[in-house]
Amino acid sequence: MTTDAEEIFPCIRRWKESGRGVAIATVVQTWGSSPRPEGSHLAVNDGGEFVGSVSGGCIEGAVVTEALAVIADGKLRTLEFGVSDEQAWEVGLACGGRVRVFVERLE
Repeated sequence: MTTDAEEIFPCIRRWKESGRGVAIATVVQTWGSSPRPEGSHLAVNDGGEFVGSVSGGCIEGAVVTEALAVIADGKLRTLEFGVSDEQAWEVGLACGGRVRVFVERLE
C-alpha cells in the first residue's frame, strides 16, 4: 500500500518540472466521522488533473474547484465541510462529522 507522499509528491514534482501550476489541499482538522485522517493530501494541477484524496470522494469536486482558484489567484483557502448527526441519521449513517481542508498554491 502506498502512502500519500509516495503517490502525490512525485506527481507534484513532475507537474512543476513541466511548468504546470499546482495546488495542494491538506486535511488539517476533523471532528466526528471523517473518511480521511488529518494530514491527508490532494494535489491538483492547472489542467484539473488531481491525485490523492481528502475525503474518499464526497467533497473532492469542491476541493478541486477551490484548488484551481488558488492556482489562479494565489490566495490561501481554508474550507470546511460537514454533516450534522441528524442529517447523517436521515440517510442511514451512524453519525455526522466535519473536516477542515487547507489549500495552497505550490511555487
